[in-house]
Amino acid sequence: MRPKKQSAGLLLYRRVDGRLEVLLGHPGGPFWKYRDAGAWSIPKGEIEPGEDPLAAAYREFCEETGFAPSGNPFPLGAVRQPGGKIVKIWAMEQNWDPSTLTSNLFRMEWPPRSGRHQEFPELDR
Repeated sequence: MRPKKQSAGLLLYRRVDGRLEVLLGHPGGPFWKYRDAGAWSIPKGEIEPGEDPLAAAYREFCEETGFAPSGNPFPLGAVRQPGGKIVKIWAMEQNWDPSTLTSNLFRMEWPPRSGRHQEFPELDR
């Protein structure tokens, strides 16, 4: 039996005019282009072998948003996704400017079986 892959992520939050706001991202690429319900999530990604989970959460957050948060994260625990993957999550209060966030790109064959490859942002919104 293969061990389930694990991911890690950061949930950034801030207080604006007495309201609590959280930073969620919408996955990029053609599969998610017209999907909103159930698509939004925290920036997260796979933990590399031997990598500290919190370090992976920071790495993935930076890659997917272009923003390097600083502060004192606290653990929220872990959740199991429908496919069985375990996601370890930390939260951190941090102010950010959404207009400055930029995602890295991933490459995939698109359209499927076309032999053509295109790049898409990991997070498009």
